[in-house]
Amino acid sequence: MLLPLADDDRQLSKPTWLTYTFIVLNVAVFAWQLVDEKFSYSYSAVPLEITTGQDLVGTSTVPGPGGEPIEIPQGPGPTPIALTLITSMFMHGGWLHLGGNMLFLWIFGNNVEHRFGAKRFLAFYLGSGIAAALAHALLDPTSQVPMLGASGAISGVLGAYLVLFPRNMVRVLIFFWVLSVPAFVVIGLWIASQLVGGAGMLAEMIDRRLPSEGVSYGAHVGGLLAGIILGIIFRLRMKEEPENVLRRVPPPLPRV
Repeated sequence: MLLPLADDDRQLSKPTWLTYTFIVLNVAVFAWQLVDEKFSYSYSAVPLEITTGQDLVGTSTVPGPGGEPIEIPQGPGPTPIALTLITSMFMHGGWLHLGGNMLFLWIFGNNVEHRFGAKRFLAFYLGSGIAAALAHALLDPTSQVPMLGASGAISGVLGAYLVLFPRNMVRVLIFFWVLSVPAFVVIGLWIASQLVGGAGMLAEMIDRRLPSEGVSYGAHVGGLLAGIILGIIFRLRMKEEPENVLRRVPPPLPRV
């Protein structure tokens, strides 16, 4: 068990309001989901809707983990239906799902936003989330199972963080100990877990069974790759790298 708690934020010279806005927006949308259950089925991303451009309305029957049929009430979505690629990344399937995603966004998102600036970060975050949803849809284009969550976009944030701050120290909880380890170790272990989980998911898809844990590792990997690529592109396009703790040179000691 490795849970990130905080990272080195000494390089932040101003508040990162967009990251905080995303967190508030995710919490507000989840609160609305608790009030209106139909909202979740109407505005989540369904692979078959994305690949065909057709809005599914009515009840879809899909095989469950044990082979038993599961009925999914598909509600009318936005027009065009491709907008669910965006709406789904602000929705969550439960308190634990929401809490875990917002923890990662709070820890890693502010550093990436500070480096990119608000406008670039907005395009980056939405682009990573869309890429993640498309990756999920392409892996199983006929699936009628809704997908929702900010995990894909946050995977993109982790990818950019790995490019920009690989040696930044992150405080993590490992069982009962709190340690500081480099970001590339934390994110590297997370990537390894996604690859292992993704391999298991592909095996289950070959057997035509749904993943029992309901995690879209394809979306996570797609968002991560998008984050790494966009992070490299944005970094190369920046004329000057902002001052940060990793490149700060200490002043010379006074001579006596």
